[in-house]
Amino acid sequence: MKNHAATFALISLGCPKNLVDSEKMAGLLDQAGWRMVAEPDGADLVVVNTCGFIDVARTESYQTIEEMLQLKRLGRLRRVIVAGCLAERDRDQLFERFPGVDYVLGVFARDEIVAAAGGKGDGSLLPERPSGRLAQKETAPFSSYPPPCSPPLSDTGRRRLTLPHVAYLKIAEGCNRACSFCSIPKMRGPYAGKPIEEIIDEAEELAAGGVKELILIAQDTTFYGLDSDGRPRLADLLRRLDDVRGIEWIRLMYLYPMHVTDELIETIAGGRKILPYLDIPLQHINDEVLKRMRRRVGRAETEKLIDRLRERIDLLVLRTTMMTGFPGESEAQFEELIEFVRRRRFERLGAFDFRDEPGTPAVELDGGIPEDVRIARRDRLMAVQQEITFAYNASRVGKRLPAIIDGRVPGQKHAFVGRRYADAPEVDGQVYVTGEGLEPGKIVDCEVVTACGYDLIAVA
Repeated sequence: MKNHAATFALISLGCPKNLVDSEKMAGLLDQAGWRMVAEPDGADLVVVNTCGFIDVARTESYQTIEEMLQLKRLGRLRRVIVAGCLAERDRDQLFERFPGVDYVLGVFARDEIVAAAGGKGDGSLLPERPSGRLAQKETAPFSSYPPPCSPPLSDTGRRRLTLPHVAYLKIAEGCNRACSFCSIPKMRGPYAGKPIEEIIDEAEELAAGGVKELILIAQDTTFYGLDSDGRPRLADLLRRLDDVRGIEWIRLMYLYPMHVTDELIETIAGGRKILPYLDIPLQHINDEVLKRMRRRVGRAETEKLIDRLRERIDLLVLRTTMMTGFPGESEAQFEELIEFVRRRRFERLGAFDFRDEPGTPAVELDGGIPEDVRIARRDRLMAVQQEITFAYNASRVGKRLPAIIDGRVPGQKHAFVGRRYADAPEVDGQVYVTGEGLEPGKIVDCEVVTACGYDLIAVA
């Protein structure tokens, strides 16, 4: 009797950078003969790629692990592997908290997923424990925490989990910024950029697989090149990516406000495929708050940067992120932030309230803000931003704009959902398009007929 191929399910939590790691693990299991299934119930193996960035993300990861272990206890799942940032952060504590977990892989042990899974998925009985250099000891659960890689691990050969025409391209790993509120450097290590040729090879592989929209990500994209060449090289990379055949849109995310050079601005402004959409997390605008955050960029520099970007890049859409209730933030400093947002009118803005992150310098700061005040400030800031975003969307009515089609509206023959260049997947609004001959992945010219809150309605 012939054995069936072993099956695996994958649950990816957290940010797009984590999603790329999930896609790589899925690709490696695919190549080893494992068969991916949509649901963990009934699978031989589930991989939970966790997020450990903030308390809400950690809670979600803990709950997901417990749900998978319950399936295992019921005999409906054979093995549970925990990977990703929470695995890197908590390490052996996960075994203590969740004794039913079989294997734990740190961030940089991602490529050892097949060994952790028990080898090739050819239907043979999976060993109870892996053997050799990767095991702690014969009777202990498998865990692996190699040091951060420089250059970072290759992301070619992924099994993509995004829409077929959209892909994230991770150009670097880690971060050197050491912001006082952030634990990412402790989980992801120091900054390490991929060589340009390797990034181009990956972009060409993605284009050959049908990708039209390429989204560049890193913990800090503008730092690219400084770790290896001593100078920013994002502009060099963008010029090369602009020539990759098959790619039609290049979107930039996570640009730290430092190292946005004139060369980079001119490259974005003159690019054929580079979208005039920039995601630049600012966190705050008050100089004292920024100093306590260890951001190393003050209000004057930020104002000058926004002016340069608005002056040189036509039709620019700016997205940013702000934090409310950072330790020591006074009511006057918060009002300064509100005034800044009202005046600068970011087309896209997200906000979150400060949370204590164990092991970060911010935990030791005095002047803690009560939770209800932090949340109230966040909500007030988002109310201000909502008016700005709605007004911007209303100003698009009557204009013809390109949109990329993401899918069909269920039950509708000629109605589709897509995005304009002003809308990144998952974080921004959508545009609902009616027309004939449309299909996912196609970029169409359409006329906006009405605005509906964060979304638009258009006709192709």
